[in-house]
Amino acid sequence: MADRDTLPLPLEVRTRLAELELELSEGDITQKGYEKKRSKLIGAFLPQAPGMDPSVPHERRTPVTPGSSSRYHRRRSSGSRDERYRSDVHTEAVQAALAKQKERGKMAVPMPSKRRSLVVQSSMDAYTPPDTSSGSEGEGSMQGEGTPTSSQSSINMENWISRAIHGSTTSSTTSSSSTQSGGSGAASRLADVMGQTHLENHSAPPDVTSYTTDSIQVERPQGSTTTSRSTPKYGNAELMETGDGVPVGGRVSAKIQQLVNTLKRPKRPPLREFFVDDFEELLEVQQPDPNQPKAEGAQMLAMRGEQLGVVTNWPLSLEAALQRWGTISPKAPCLTTMDTNGKPLYILTYGKLWTRSMKVAYNILHKLGSKQEPMLRPGDRVALVFPNNDPAAFMVAFYGCLLAEVVPVPIEVPLTRKDAGSQQIGFLLGSCGVTVALTSDACHKGLPKSPTGEIPQFKGWPKLLWFVTESKHLSKPPRDWFPHIKDANNETAYIEYKTCKDGSVLGVTVMRIALLTHCQALTQSCGYTEAETIVNVLDFKKDVGLWHGILTSVMNMMHVISIPYSLMKVNPLSWIQKVCQYKAKVACVKSRDMHWALVAHRDQRDINLSSLRMLVVADGANPWSVSSCDAFLNVFQSKGLKPEVICPCASSPEALTVAIRRPTDDSNQPPGRGVLSMQGLSHGVIRVDSEEKLSVLTLQDVGTVMPGALMCVVRPDGVPQLCKTDEIGELCVGSIATGTSYYGLSGMTKNTFEVFPMNSVGALISEYPFTRTGLLGFVGPGGLCFIAGKMDGLMVVGGRRHNADDIVATALAVEPMKFVYRGRIAVFSISVLHDERIVVVAEQRPDSTEEDSFQWMSRVLQAIDGIHQVGVYCLALVPSNTLPKTPLGGIHLSESKQLFLEGSLHPCNVLMCPHTCVTNLPKPRQKQPEIGPASVMVGNLVSGKRIAQASGRDLGQMEDNDQARKFLFLSEVLQWRAQTTPEHVLYTLLNCRGTIASSLTCVQLHKRAEKIATMLAERGHLQDGDHVALVYPPGIDLIAAFYGCLYAGCVPITVRPPHPQNIATTLPTVKMIVEVSRSACMMTTAVICKLLRSKEASAAVDVRSWPPVLDTDDLPKKKPPLLYKPSNPDTLAYLDFSVSTTGMLAGVKMSHTATSAFCRSIKLQCELYPSREVAICLDPYCGLGFVLWCLCSVYSGHQSILIPPSELEVNPALWLLAVSQYKVRDTFCSYSVMELCTKGLGLQTESLKSRGLDLSRVRTCVVVAEERPRIALTQSFSKLFKDLGLHPRAVSTSFGCRVNLAVCLQGTSGPDPTTVYVDMRALRHDRVRLVERGSPHSLPLMESGKILPGVRIIIANPETKGPLGDSHLGEIWVCSGHNASGYFTVYGDEALQSDHFTSRLSFGDTQTIWARTGYLGFLRRTELTDASGERHDALYVVGALDEAMELRGMRYHPIDIETSVIRTHKSITECAVFTWTNLLVVVVELDGSEQEALDLVPLVTNVVLEEHYLIVGVVVVVDIGVIPINSRGEKQRMHLRDGFLADQLDPIYVAYNM
Repeated sequence: MADRDTLPLPLEVRTRLAELELELSEGDITQKGYEKKRSKLIGAFLPQAPGMDPSVPHERRTPVTPGSSSRYHRRRSSGSRDERYRSDVHTEAVQAALAKQKERGKMAVPMPSKRRSLVVQSSMDAYTPPDTSSGSEGEGSMQGEGTPTSSQSSINMENWISRAIHGSTTSSTTSSSSTQSGGSGAASRLADVMGQTHLENHSAPPDVTSYTTDSIQVERPQGSTTTSRSTPKYGNAELMETGDGVPVGGRVSAKIQQLVNTLKRPKRPPLREFFVDDFEELLEVQQPDPNQPKAEGAQMLAMRGEQLGVVTNWPLSLEAALQRWGTISPKAPCLTTMDTNGKPLYILTYGKLWTRSMKVAYNILHKLGSKQEPMLRPGDRVALVFPNNDPAAFMVAFYGCLLAEVVPVPIEVPLTRKDAGSQQIGFLLGSCGVTVALTSDACHKGLPKSPTGEIPQFKGWPKLLWFVTESKHLSKPPRDWFPHIKDANNETAYIEYKTCKDGSVLGVTVMRIALLTHCQALTQSCGYTEAETIVNVLDFKKDVGLWHGILTSVMNMMHVISIPYSLMKVNPLSWIQKVCQYKAKVACVKSRDMHWALVAHRDQRDINLSSLRMLVVADGANPWSVSSCDAFLNVFQSKGLKPEVICPCASSPEALTVAIRRPTDDSNQPPGRGVLSMQGLSHGVIRVDSEEKLSVLTLQDVGTVMPGALMCVVRPDGVPQLCKTDEIGELCVGSIATGTSYYGLSGMTKNTFEVFPMNSVGALISEYPFTRTGLLGFVGPGGLCFIAGKMDGLMVVGGRRHNADDIVATALAVEPMKFVYRGRIAVFSISVLHDERIVVVAEQRPDSTEEDSFQWMSRVLQAIDGIHQVGVYCLALVPSNTLPKTPLGGIHLSESKQLFLEGSLHPCNVLMCPHTCVTNLPKPRQKQPEIGPASVMVGNLVSGKRIAQASGRDLGQMEDNDQARKFLFLSEVLQWRAQTTPEHVLYTLLNCRGTIASSLTCVQLHKRAEKIATMLAERGHLQDGDHVALVYPPGIDLIAAFYGCLYAGCVPITVRPPHPQNIATTLPTVKMIVEVSRSACMMTTAVICKLLRSKEASAAVDVRSWPPVLDTDDLPKKKPPLLYKPSNPDTLAYLDFSVSTTGMLAGVKMSHTATSAFCRSIKLQCELYPSREVAICLDPYCGLGFVLWCLCSVYSGHQSILIPPSELEVNPALWLLAVSQYKVRDTFCSYSVMELCTKGLGLQTESLKSRGLDLSRVRTCVVVAEERPRIALTQSFSKLFKDLGLHPRAVSTSFGCRVNLAVCLQGTSGPDPTTVYVDMRALRHDRVRLVERGSPHSLPLMESGKILPGVRIIIANPETKGPLGDSHLGEIWVCSGHNASGYFTVYGDEALQSDHFTSRLSFGDTQTIWARTGYLGFLRRTELTDASGERHDALYVVGALDEAMELRGMRYHPIDIETSVIRTHKSITECAVFTWTNLLVVVVELDGSEQEALDLVPLVTNVVLEEHYLIVGVVVVVDIGVIPINSRGEKQRMHLRDGFLADQLDPIYVAYNM
């Protein structure tokens, strides 16, 4: 620091230096960044040391002080790192990408909110760490908890980088400001450590591999510096004052506002082209970017491996080799097995291997089945089931099979009946026709047993005979028996199983000649010689472990030291100790084993690896193995390890060993390295990264092609055409030494094992077939093979290719090991809306907080976006140890994906980002201008179509003996009936037991009404035309009070009484209706009177402001002097108040004329006469329900059997039993009643039948509704009660609305209601497109009953008010004698809604006055004829205009989205959707454990995207019964929305999709 004082620095430089100091002390900048910037600033003023470049930061020369490194150890022990995925360059890249995101401005993402019970803080004592293991290779790895690490900085930089950069902020979600925490002191200390531990290793000299002319300069990038600001503060409420003019109140709205702000950030560049999905629904399709890199190299040539030199003494088959060594040198050791303490357990010699295999061969051929019918014949398949710690028994069994000429199929030991993936193994065994399983004694004892001691049949497995191969259980072969040893031929030697991307298991067949040739090729390329010692850590049942440790070793009489996985878990150094102890020449390991050794090696003093001439790295083809190899060499070079010993190899089940690096003596030739641009790789081309070195992949070569093989690289999809030299493709191998088929699958075999690559002009490059290896890569200069990934891990998103392993690596580099278990991470893609979407699932540590996890997730998303330029669709964290495992402890990918898709993964945190990654949504719709009137009206045609208009029968022309027609007023009809048929019963009220509670004859009703009229006049002192609120439960009092009002000349308003159990919510509605209707008094029963004056009532509303309340239980004795006779039939008869689903209270005025016309219309449609009986199970407060309950019987004289719907909650069968008992032909109910019967009686149909329930007389069962018919409910109701005689054509629906309480009603005559299927996508564009049943996106619509007599309907455009043609979607307009005469509101703003009642068409028939229903629908002329012989016009109601949601320019009906959502998961019982500032909010009710709540989030998001092309903004999971439903069974979505925004729903989980 002295140099600053010696030189006079200009003022601005000094101030900038001061700022830098501050940034460093605040931890906003790393030591390295600080040094770099500082040297830049003062570089010009420093005296130059000779040969020193001024820009070189001081850090390079900083020695590591003991203090800093010991501090480094202490902090490092927090978690082990899997070297496999480690690359310092990559980590720095991730940090830089994150820093870059920050400079872009803070992104405030709302954190999901959880119910307390979901946030379980598990105690650390109860917790056992899981087996961490690699995600990609499917093998377990070890927990390195608390193991102090080497001072080599190479092992773990990320902890530091990330802590130094990110350690200084915490976020706070609920408070409005985020605080900086962590004093500057700590941060600067960290920064010091950072600067000093950044050792030489990162800036290793560049490895330059000379490339050919179309060249790629390859070098290792120098460690890039990371300067970054503090993290984005999630939950940053400063951003959330208001948005879109919506004042923010409460936590929820604040979060939504944040979400809106986040989404306002510009998205990816807009995509240009579209493709037509089915019809005009335009889904964007990714067009290739003209600037994307394209392959420019020459066409590659096939690479030929060296000649396979057949040495004279090579055996002619593997069995011959075994026979030779077993007889010549029987004492030579073949295999040494270890126990879990690392002590040699058993040494199998060649003599014993030979005799025991013979014994096994003899027994399986001769001792199974009978002499005449042996169970196994040569060529049959046999399963080998041996545990990983018993290679000796496996080896004996394997060679026994080879000698017996049966085909071994080695598989994993099934641990439980439901192992992940074990079912698929069962399918493989079944398809191979396996009937016998060979196993060891110990394994046989360990298999799950049934109580009788038999081994149960595993799920999906064939029936097996379990045969134990231990010598003591076998009989000796007779002296004269000898196995038949042939030269290697084309018969199958063994079958190796392979798990595909989708979880299915295939068997790769390997012929005897391929087996032998492969062993020869390995012997030649690895330089194996007799009696060498080899240490094998790999699984000996398949792949590299089998090829080197079981097969090639026997061919060369080598000695294998086998290290079981269980020993590695206890002692990760065991393999290195065995190499030293046995002076082994060769070791076969995975990069995982090298990493473990690094973590644990310091406990050892006397390690000497100089005996190793070859270290085979089995997963050297994994692009991330390079860092393990480097780090391992770095540490063990001082222990005698020679650099040229490390030999990565590439292999695949189909092509066996694809390439292997040869152990050379020439150590000056460095191995090949390629530092490739990820961006280039995603487009399938090889580009050396030069730009910013942020997103690079460093690859090591896996050596050259195998001896005797030919290799080429072909395009991964389509025709197998050779790639160019700078293009990535799938490696194909042409050789004898490969698999020959997938057992029993000829089609797949052809595509994989019989590939004929061709050059650019279409000529074949060889007459022999090649085998696809499933590896993606290229052949570099000097014939070196480079592998960039696997076909199985390939995810094609938006036309670009990404590798799952690369994404795992990026995710792990973010905050290594702090929140998730290394290697317990699964990356896969799911297909949603015509593209792959990336899903990342990781196991979370039990001690991480909600906030930490959320922060980590957000940063992973940014890192992946920054490095791979691809959005992650869903990131989920699950509790530790819950992802399904493979037999060796790795993650079972396909099983995890399966759980995710079926909603049974049970994550504890989910972050969905559909907004960022779904870029192929259809273009938002622009509305087209309508055609002008002049061009379209020609007579009754609109643009060539018949005008959509229809009418019911004409009331005027219908002559019938309707006596009631003589009277203009209902009160007169009642008086007339009381005189002519006084004892005729009009009303019967049933109680919940189905017995008659009370009934009314004509004269009883008349007399009761008279008394009520007297009471109104005397006690109420009411004048003509005063309004009276009737607050009664459903029953007979209500009817009497209604006619009492008419007799007194008052205007009645029926009001649903408050619910005694929740007065607080129901009483305010009563109060509101009483006030808005300007009621001068209220009439009710004594019970309700008491309720209105109760304590609870006074808490809910101001009781003092009620109008006078009259109790009708106490009536005056005398008659009124004179009944009121109205003079003008157009005066008000009654007011009808109802709350719409959007939460609007609307009252409409019904005149006496309209009321009589209404009753007459229903009488004619349903053919009602005094002799008829009708059962009514409806709420009698508004609409058609009220008219049927109170008015129709008086007008038509029929008997109404009244069933209050509330009684059904006690006895669900009440309504249907009444219908059956009274032999009713016509009945009316509501959807809630129908649903109650469907759900409540579903399982009782048999018992109801035995009780004599018979519905065969029912002619019409009408659901009274003001919505689109719920076809699923009516159909399931019909199906359910079909057995009880209900005719399916009897069930229908009616349609009414505020302006006309009943437009349609299925009558007795006329055709059955029809159903059509319309395309849901066309509907969103306000078009009707009829499709076939079952076609995709089809929506069934049922006709809403027949149009009532006296009703005319036309379909008009709601915006232009022009008439529309047949089968066009528009607003339903109605003209009828029983239209209401207007809204009744207290505020006098009728003008606003006046056009609802008095609209005229803008062209065509401009004279008629129509009422607008506010519902969208269409008319369609059917092939059926109605009663008058005319063609029948059917009306289809689609939905209410004010319920519909405008999203992306299209019109969506909530019910359609809700239907899709309810179908996605069995635990979703109900769903409601609404919008908030252009965001779609989906609320689902969960019937299940709260743990399932988070499973629903991705499923809901998927289905809405897939079926409706909409991105869900917020998913809210709530308890059953939270979604409010009104008496008609309709969802109150606006109430729900208000409750959500006011934070009153107590949700289980709220997810904010980004």
